[in-house]
Amino acid sequence: MATAHKNKTLATFLAFSVGAAGFHRFYLHSWTDPWGWLHAASLLLTGILMRLFPEQPWVFTGLPFILSWLLALLSALVLGLKSDEQWDATYNPGSERATKSRWPLVLLLALSLALAFTVLIALLARVTDLYHTGGAFG
Repeated sequence: MATAHKNKTLATFLAFSVGAAGFHRFYLHSWTDPWGWLHAASLLLTGILMRLFPEQPWVFTGLPFILSWLLALLSALVLGLKSDEQWDATYNPGSERATKSRWPLVLLLALSLALAFTVLIALLARVTDLYHTGGAFG
């Protein structure tokens, strides 16, 4: 009996767009994946921290979400850069279809890389500003 075919482009898109909530993990590994639930828990933890400490800068209270988001963008890169043969061997061992990556995957990878570096540089700049000036520049 053939198993459901898991699409590499869809998994990469889920990691890119809603990966901070763990949806790419749930798509690939089912709803019982503990790492997917850890991503989802980061949203809850961020909400609790922002509610308990509203006077703190968002960089600190939102850190669980930001880290989860950066890890999801890294996952998008790792998933998208797997060769089609490795992808099928890992996620589609019983599928009758073969994965064929196309240009949308390349665009997703470029966007993931650009967004990950932008977020990382912005995070470092904001933390440095808070450390050196106490947030005097915004």
